[in-house]
Amino acid sequence: MPVDWLTNQLVFSIVLALVVIAVMLLGVAYCILAERWIAAWVQDRRGPNRAGFFNSRFRCFGLGQPIADGLKFFLKEDIIPWHVDKPLFILAPAMIFSAALVGFVVIPWGGHVDIGGVLMNVQVANPDIGLLYILGVGSLGVYGVVLGGYASNNKYSFFGAIRATAQTLSYEIPMGLAILVVVLTTGQLRLEEILLTQMGEGNVWNIVRHPFAAFLLLVTLFAETHRTPFDMVEAEQELVGGFHTEYSAMKFALFFLAEYAHMITGSAFLVVLFLGGYHLPLVPGLQPGDTSLAAMVFKMVVMGAKIAGLMFIYIWVRWTLPRFRYDQLMRLAWKGLVPVGIGLVAFAVVMLYLGRPQAWGWTLTGNVVALAVTLTVTGLTAERVTGRQRDLPAPTLPPWARTRMGES
Repeated sequence: MPVDWLTNQLVFSIVLALVVIAVMLLGVAYCILAERWIAAWVQDRRGPNRAGFFNSRFRCFGLGQPIADGLKFFLKEDIIPWHVDKPLFILAPAMIFSAALVGFVVIPWGGHVDIGGVLMNVQVANPDIGLLYILGVGSLGVYGVVLGGYASNNKYSFFGAIRATAQTLSYEIPMGLAILVVVLTTGQLRLEEILLTQMGEGNVWNIVRHPFAAFLLLVTLFAETHRTPFDMVEAEQELVGGFHTEYSAMKFALFFLAEYAHMITGSAFLVVLFLGGYHLPLVPGLQPGDTSLAAMVFKMVVMGAKIAGLMFIYIWVRWTLPRFRYDQLMRLAWKGLVPVGIGLVAFAVVMLYLGRPQAWGWTLTGNVVALAVTLTVTGLTAERVTGRQRDLPAPTLPPWARTRMGES
């Protein structure tokens, strides 16, 4: 048969990897277009709607815009300033883009598919520590940011790199705590097994069991991808452009594309952990026993739709909320998310000790109680939001102003 060569898992995984990479690269380009459309919708204006394909009279709602943007980046002059560390300057964008792409290999995209009587795993790799792999690979992205900021030999770029390091390290702690809640609940480190536990008795997704932990993971993903309101590493009112201030042409584009690739991988990770992956309860074709080629495609479409929904949330939040001040961002991590994460992990440990880690009624009640306690403590300890850090000295008037106001 023509598909006999696909009955080897290694060959099938290589083909799947190439397909997913192609879809991700295309998706990254059109995520930028979606961002501009959603920004226009939020701001009540028209977005890009003119660019068609190949000088066609049919503009296709602006779907040719990513091609125009790509050509612009390819044709722009690639400037390398004289004062940079050239090898590291060139390596940084390639490193951050590569780290953003390789995380997808452990994502279970479509269960299993029957090809010529042989069941193929629709997953590029299925290691026993898949969850730890994606955490480790996701953390590599910050090295590209640090290299870019350091190699630029520019104080604004270096400040952005320092901020990225501190922010990533800080928010990886509550992220790890939120993931640990899932590990304690399911008893698994393999993403495929975590997904299957959400298709068992009752078809209960982990977001039903632990909605507060899901929200905690979503917030930390915003911080890990440096999206507004956590984009302090490139705050233009303070750092010009942050770590990529000195970059232009395709080097700048790689930084830009890596951000969206990281968002897609992070969204897929959250979908698998909390939203049932490709599963929809009671829908034929989306159950573990459905192994036909049509079922595999259906599962991948459902998975993609859930990822697209989370991407919409990423973009919607960016154009809705203002940017945090840096001390507020760090205080949220250490004094807010870390204590909440520790509380959720302690509750998951108690449920495991009682032998009811997946009893969704009890776990949901515990999350509601944790949310109530968090809101109460926040309300009792809330302080007035100002434009100044609390540890800064009180502002003083200059002598000429005090004299004018009649002060001694």
